Amino acid sequence: MFLYQKKILDNINSIIEIEKENISTSVDVLINAIENKNSIYCFGASHAGIITQELYYRAGGLVVINPIFTSDTMLNELPITKTSKMEQLEGYGNIIFDSVGFKKGDILILHSVSGRNPLIIDMALKAKENGVITIAITNLTYSKYVESRHSSGKNLYQITDYLIDNHGPIGDAIVKVGDRKVGPSSTVAGTFIVNTIVTEVALRMNNSGENNIPVFYSANLDGTVEKNQKIVDYYKDIIHFDF
Repeated sequence: MFLYQKKILDNINSIIEIEKENISTSVDVLINAIENKNSIYCFGASHAGIITQELYYRAGGLVVINPIFTSDTMLNELPITKTSKMEQLEGYGNIIFDSVGFKKGDILILHSVSGRNPLIIDMALKAKENGVITIAITNLTYSKYVESRHSSGKNLYQITDYLIDNHGPIGDAIVKVGDRKVGPSSTVAGTFIVNTIVTEVALRMNNSGENNIPVFYSANLDGTVEKNQKIVDYYKDIIHFDF
């Protein structure tokens, strides 16, 4: 086995062993939101935003995930260092939050590995002020090691309503090579966490007798266009993207 594989498997096993209750609670929160016709949103900046893309319009994914994309924090932005500057710009998160149209009782999933940058903290604080429920996926060890860059002095884990630790190392990369580390862990850990949540939401809704489980059929299989449209129409009140 390659060293990165071993380290990642250890990482995933820590999530399985330690985060079961937190993941289960998050599943309950999402199901409750869906049943009560509250909207579910997801956001992350730069590479953390890959988890938002993973959750959005994905075969086998939840239909009711609304992505929050901001061009200034995505990886096609040039110069790429601009994404880091925007993450660290206090007040920008408030602008993003206000542009979404959140309602009280909505859910906001926030992914930030260090949890220290003003953008993500702005959004978590704004959510709390407006009765929006937050679920954070972060790295507690990392976040407790670094100081907040926000004027509140708080990191994401100190603000969010629900928390899931990705159990990665400080700095994210997982294999030591010379004087640095290589092999980021958070994308693998994050997708493992969110797809566990997605699957459990579907399973529990199915077990409860729900006939319209909010899961996309693959667009690359014949006969699925109409099926997906029917699901989107059923949940149209809590879907806020064009289909």
